[in-house]
Amino acid sequence: MRESYMLAGLREEDVDPDPIVQFGRWFEQARAAKLLEPNAMTLATASREGIPSARIVLLKGLGEGGFTFYTNYESQKGRELNENPHAALVFYWGPLERQVRITGIVERLSREESAAYFRTRPKGHRLGACVSRQSTVVAGREPLERELHALEEQYAASEVPLPDFWGGYRLKPESIEFWQGRPNRLHDRIRYQKTAGGAWNIERLSP
Repeated sequence: MRESYMLAGLREEDVDPDPIVQFGRWFEQARAAKLLEPNAMTLATASREGIPSARIVLLKGLGEGGFTFYTNYESQKGRELNENPHAALVFYWGPLERQVRITGIVERLSREESAAYFRTRPKGHRLGACVSRQSTVVAGREPLERELHALEEQYAASEVPLPDFWGGYRLKPESIEFWQGRPNRLHDRIRYQKTAGGAWNIERLSP
């Protein structure tokens, strides 16, 4: 099972000095290519003891401050981020032969930011967030569906409140690597590394 990557290359002179701008370019190209959920990203976290775990979450915001996503604070990833705020993200856009790796420190968004996003979600998604005690053991699907039905009746004519245990995070990047597949496995890897002064240093890595 081998693929030969032939689509494009990536040169230092072609990338933007700001990795957030560069990411935005690639992200829009992934959207234009009509890839399925181009905002899907692997989020890797680790416990206080350094035991890693990873899962797919969805990018919901991008700006100078970093990359934002939302989840249950009491989930495994929420507990691990509370113990150890160091985390990593990976985007993989196979049809474009591209990958982006990001490492940094994660911080919680404010209650106001989380509430503003929560209100934009479909009502069923908001109700599901209230029902789920993510990552805990449940007796079966039926209790979840019963609780969801009860909440649907409770909030049939009113807004669903933001649960105390649900909200957003922002990963503030310290390193961002752009990977472009090339023939013969001589891939292009351009890494932005944040300096102590806050500037970005750009360097090429061996494939």
